[in-house]
Amino acid sequence: MSFIISHQLVAQKLSFESLTCDSQTNPTAIESKQPSFSWVVKAGGLNKSQSAYQLLVASSMDKLNEKDADLWNSNKVSSSKSVYVKYSGKDLKPTQKYYWKVKIWDEKGQVSDWSSLASFQMGLMDTSNWGDSKWIGLNKDTRTSPHRLRKYRVGRMKEPEMVAGHAAAYFRNTFTPKRKITNAQAYICGLGYYEWYINGEKIGDHVLDPAPSNYDKQAYYVNYDVTKELKSGENAIGIVVGNGFYGQDISWRWRGAKKNHSYGQPLVRLLIKVTYDDGSQANFYTDEKWKESTGPIVFNNVYGGDTYDARYEIPNWNKINFNDVQWGKVKVVSPEVNKISAQQFPPIRKLEELEPQNVFKGTDGHWVVDFGQNIAGWVKINVEGEKGQLIEIITTEAVTPNGKDIFRGTTAGSANGMPQVFKYICKGEGVETWEPQFSYHGFRYAQLKGISTKPDAAMIKAILVATDLQENGSFTCSEPLYNQMHSVSKWTIVDNIHGIPEDCPHREKNGWLGDAHAYCEYALYNYDMLNFYKKYMEDIRTQMIPVQAHNNKQVVHNVPTMIAPGKRTSGIAKLDWGVATMYLPWYNYLYYGDDLIVKAYYEEMKDLTKYYLSFKDEKGIIQNGMGDWCPPAWNRKKNPGAMECDPIISANAYFYDVLGIMEKFAKMNNDPTFEQKVKHEKEELFTAFNTEFLQTIPSTQFKWYGSQTATVMALQFGMVPESEITTVVNGLEYNVSVIKGGHHATGIHGNRYIYSVLAKYGKANLAHEILTTPIFPSQTFIMNFGFTTWPERQIDWNIKLEDNGGSQNHPMHSGFSAYFYESLGGIKPMYTAPGFKEFTVDPKFSNDITSSSVTVPTPYGNILNSWHINNSNFSMNLQVPFNTKAKLVLSTEELKSLKINGEKWNKFQKKNQTKFVDKFLVLGSGNYSVEYQKTKS
Repeated sequence: MSFIISHQLVAQKLSFESLTCDSQTNPTAIESKQPSFSWVVKAGGLNKSQSAYQLLVASSMDKLNEKDADLWNSNKVSSSKSVYVKYSGKDLKPTQKYYWKVKIWDEKGQVSDWSSLASFQMGLMDTSNWGDSKWIGLNKDTRTSPHRLRKYRVGRMKEPEMVAGHAAAYFRNTFTPKRKITNAQAYICGLGYYEWYINGEKIGDHVLDPAPSNYDKQAYYVNYDVTKELKSGENAIGIVVGNGFYGQDISWRWRGAKKNHSYGQPLVRLLIKVTYDDGSQANFYTDEKWKESTGPIVFNNVYGGDTYDARYEIPNWNKINFNDVQWGKVKVVSPEVNKISAQQFPPIRKLEELEPQNVFKGTDGHWVVDFGQNIAGWVKINVEGEKGQLIEIITTEAVTPNGKDIFRGTTAGSANGMPQVFKYICKGEGVETWEPQFSYHGFRYAQLKGISTKPDAAMIKAILVATDLQENGSFTCSEPLYNQMHSVSKWTIVDNIHGIPEDCPHREKNGWLGDAHAYCEYALYNYDMLNFYKKYMEDIRTQMIPVQAHNNKQVVHNVPTMIAPGKRTSGIAKLDWGVATMYLPWYNYLYYGDDLIVKAYYEEMKDLTKYYLSFKDEKGIIQNGMGDWCPPAWNRKKNPGAMECDPIISANAYFYDVLGIMEKFAKMNNDPTFEQKVKHEKEELFTAFNTEFLQTIPSTQFKWYGSQTATVMALQFGMVPESEITTVVNGLEYNVSVIKGGHHATGIHGNRYIYSVLAKYGKANLAHEILTTPIFPSQTFIMNFGFTTWPERQIDWNIKLEDNGGSQNHPMHSGFSAYFYESLGGIKPMYTAPGFKEFTVDPKFSNDITSSSVTVPTPYGNILNSWHINNSNFSMNLQVPFNTKAKLVLSTEELKSLKINGEKWNKFQKKNQTKFVDKFLVLGSGNYSVEYQKTKS
């Protein structure tokens, strides 16, 4: 009886909050032959952890028990591992659904109840499982609308040329099931964007699907359960396919040039696997029997926009009983696609609707709508017009300095040749509703041409369209400006995630590697990015090209390009951009604890390290680098000197850090030879870097590395000799305060670290001053000009510009906001126990900050830290997830006044066996109220 009571108590205290397979909840298209399982547990009390687990996997719910589990019974495994536990059962079969559950034993050996049931379904797993399905494309472009053409002009072209691009293709077919359907799984891959329908109803809520990739090497399909959508009797399937990036054959092309950035004509492949009530199966798929046509989408380009001529609508084209006798036969194509995999990362969706915040008439007489926020996406309109009436919606990020007209800037197409314009041609049948399908723009404002009445929310809304990342992190503090910066930083990231981490959502829409790693950590603090960055690493790998070593032309390495994915590459990746290849796996390992990404890309990272080592000169310095992009007042052509940090210095600082990362990766991959090599190279670079670049600042006793960025990076990466740290920190402070008048001079890479570095070394007040001064070039200065996303260039917006000022939506500048989590919130992961299995808690803040609260998502559950200070009275409410440990940094003086959960430290320590080791107060899971007298750092 006592055992039963004890077990019941434990069962009440231990509960499973979430169960995931390959970091997804009940996924439906797993491709891995050995998926991983993770679980988050809630537990009452303190210092709770897992000592063992047992996993069951079965082919049916009925068999999911210890006796009948027919795929895997792990039995009791003594382990604290509760994330990424790899499947070790029988072979998993394509398209099959499996069920699993888990139970655990706590630190005292007491067992929980079984978790609730979870499931996972395998994907096609291999190209051969697409069966008889075929790629189909448009056989004949039958567009006749005069609006099918757009003007294209780029670079030194004197006159624009008229272009049409590939036509949007409409496909249809019907099929009749033989029996009652009990299950129907659809697998669809578009080379280009697609949307599809069953019996006239759109399937799913994805838009701009699938994500861009290097399509010839890696394409992505999506799985849908369409059991409920299919009916007895005849069913109609309709698919419309647009260019996306696959068929983008216009932008970035010179007049008359044969080479463009298209992979070919947009195509689609569909397979529907049906199971009947008698257990028999049937497949329905795209093949030569399908019909094709063009339709009302008469132009689509991911840069320029959609043109929709409603006069060419085809009523009921995707329903049964439609007469398709006038439709043509599709073209069956065999495109170059090396691999098709399931899209394991979140899709792009319509995330939010924004209503007009202000409407005014421009000086040219056209209405301008201000949506109040710079976004990525499109507009949705409800209009009434005469047949053939053209409505143009010109989307821009800005208005002119006097606020009376739109300012087209980088949305005018000066770089890519395609101005941002959505066009709608009315059919003249009452109120007409429309929104684009195959393009997205970056904008805050919309100018409407072709309407006479003043626009309102009933007529037009802006739609935020982006990858649907799960936002689990949060930050707030007593400084309103910081809260605003956090908001701006998040908006700038969300606007630029469309299956890849973009540089901007309008001019380029490219995945620049240097931008991607500059803001990666801040993104990880806020969003679930694990599977997203795994996908992007595959983009980087499939983008690599063979390049000769710099010092030995006989040796060839595989090297990424500056951009991934796509045919616009911008050349071989310079070191400080290429290191994204190492940083993204490193950050993913550090923040999630999943070593799969490290092992999957280790050989590529190793080879790339060797490539950059081939640039090592006789002094031990790597002669390769791009530079700390976009520092204040910098202009590549007109003011290059504003980049105060020599690109070679910042690149070598990065490489030093990367050598340390590769040393760890080599150890993880059992490669002792390379481990020793990079360790030796790191030691040599440390000496060479300080010999070449550490210098005394004239007329002072301080030292630095010649610029704020170089000095910040040297401090961040541990490159400063121990004996020189104080004088180097003082040198950095001297330059910021005395030479620069309290301002930063850093670009995207130096700015990522400067505030955290200053706070770490006792200069948090200076960090606060830099960020909050209302004078150029601070973030506050930028916000005071009304920016809702971070602009590309740090320029003085008080000065009349001689150019368009660049993009106003560049997430590379969001990286600094990691400071809010790692310094103000004080939460950082640890390499020795990655994924926040163990983490440090050490808030660093200025005298102006009196409170802060952060939520940090981890694979074990959320960390919550909320603190407040009044004079020196510091109080903190800390939530430590089950099966993890927090390491609070406290001085011996602070320990004297410490209270935890209302009890003095000595009493609490005896009761809970809490340890204090090397300035770390180690706390196991639970909720803690921590109080002490804060000493000055």
